[in-house]
Amino acid sequence: MPASVILSNLSLATPDGRSLLSNIDLTFAAERTGLVGRNGVGKTTLLASISGEHLPQSGRVLVNGSIGLLRQDVQLPAGATVADLFGVRPALELLRRAERGDASADDIASIDWTLEGRLEMALTQLGFDPSSDTKLSCLSGGQITRVRLAALVFARPDFLLLDEPTNNLDRDGRKAVIDLLAAWRGGAIVVSHDRNLLDTMDAIVELTSLGAKLYGGNWSKFRELKTVELAAVRHDLAHAERRLSEIDRTAQQAVEKKARKDSGGRKKRAKGDMPRILAGARKDRSEDSGGRNAQAAERQRAEALQAVDTARRRVEILQPLSVKLPPTGLPAGREVLRLDGVSAGYRPEPPVLRDLSFDIVGPERIALAGPNGSGKTTLLKLIAGELAPLSGTVRVRTDFALFDQKVGLLDPALTILGNFQRLNPQAVANECHAALARFMFRADAAVQIAGSLSGGQMFRAGLACVLGGASPPSLLILDEPTNHLDIESIEAVEAGLRAYDGALLVVSHDETFLQAMGMTRRIDLAAQVPRTDGGIA
Repeated sequence: MPASVILSNLSLATPDGRSLLSNIDLTFAAERTGLVGRNGVGKTTLLASISGEHLPQSGRVLVNGSIGLLRQDVQLPAGATVADLFGVRPALELLRRAERGDASADDIASIDWTLEGRLEMALTQLGFDPSSDTKLSCLSGGQITRVRLAALVFARPDFLLLDEPTNNLDRDGRKAVIDLLAAWRGGAIVVSHDRNLLDTMDAIVELTSLGAKLYGGNWSKFRELKTVELAAVRHDLAHAERRLSEIDRTAQQAVEKKARKDSGGRKKRAKGDMPRILAGARKDRSEDSGGRNAQAAERQRAEALQAVDTARRRVEILQPLSVKLPPTGLPAGREVLRLDGVSAGYRPEPPVLRDLSFDIVGPERIALAGPNGSGKTTLLKLIAGELAPLSGTVRVRTDFALFDQKVGLLDPALTILGNFQRLNPQAVANECHAALARFMFRADAAVQIAGSLSGGQMFRAGLACVLGGASPPSLLILDEPTNHLDIESIEAVEAGLRAYDGALLVVSHDETFLQAMGMTRRIDLAAQVPRTDGGIA
């Protein structure tokens, strides 16, 4: 039987019982499917249900074939090595004993002599070549992700379940994942906000509060279809609103007509022009007819209201978000930042950065490039004053905000609203709520405790609190801003930052994001020579 994953009438809930998805019917075949949707909608939970790690609230999951799952966050045991991630440490130790002549005849009979070659091939496929004895604690987050992906390839499952596989990966790492999936002949279900990766998919499944919907084609085709859907839903909403207005107008006219008729009847009865019995019968008929008409009108109005509500919900799901920001007023010739001959690191030799010089003038938009480990985070700490240079000078000439990957500028004990008020003490209540609403924190969402937010929500809350105030800083420093955002939030952030008139210094391996930001220059720390080619290569 061909490999497949079949979901039948599936409903999922969080461990505390909060409903996530209801009545999902989907079939995944041996193709590459991107799984998209807002943070918190249930994408990771769905993967966990397919892998058998999460029990559904109701419905069935039928898997034909073997599953390999890449989780977002995994706690690694102390002392774990690359071989442990592959699950081959005992087999490798046996092979090495045999090579030393220390294995018994029974041991030799069970040895897999191809093991090291296959291990090396899997690692090479992901562009990584550590020893199998390398401790995972010595590797960066991006390197560990590559090794975990290589371990999945090594296991050769029928289906890959990948949860944000390009998070923490540099450009070469992202390309390795894309190449891996391009050559993959089994099934793959990929949760991702990486639009370059999603453009290589065969199909897209979108999860929303309305359920799950399958779209044939890659991300670009999906966006085209969503644009058509949005136009149709806006048409439906306009029609539903017109229908509701017509019903309200007709009902009002009926009330006024009845009032005039009743007034005329009362005048006739008062004059005695009509026999009392006939007047009473007419009054009863009028009341009966009025009651039936009112009930019918109320039913029509309830149906029209439901149609408006349904169309509005669909528009809210399909409508791209936009963010408008107050101006910083940064003039074009103002020096924002200057580094002169800076060397920096955590011990004198070898320094992470050596003799680095560059400046930012006016509202420049600079991408800070380089592979994992080239010193990007070190440079951001220098600029923020969290690390002193070993030599050279760092001068920041204007106010700035640094968004690290943990959004450390937020107080996790406060609500989002409380953080906004802390960072914008002059803002009145209405201004606070309006600013947060522009970043999708409306009503009760604004009073969530910051420490309870997901990574994507935390970053969006940080942007809201810093950029939503009356006077945003003139320099924004962003460290991998798209790593934990869903695509809808990324596009909202892009819309906001396109309107931002200050200077940007951005560390990101998301080339689509950098293109959308209109970066004017790239500083490549791998070469430690600033490039001014005017584009993103």
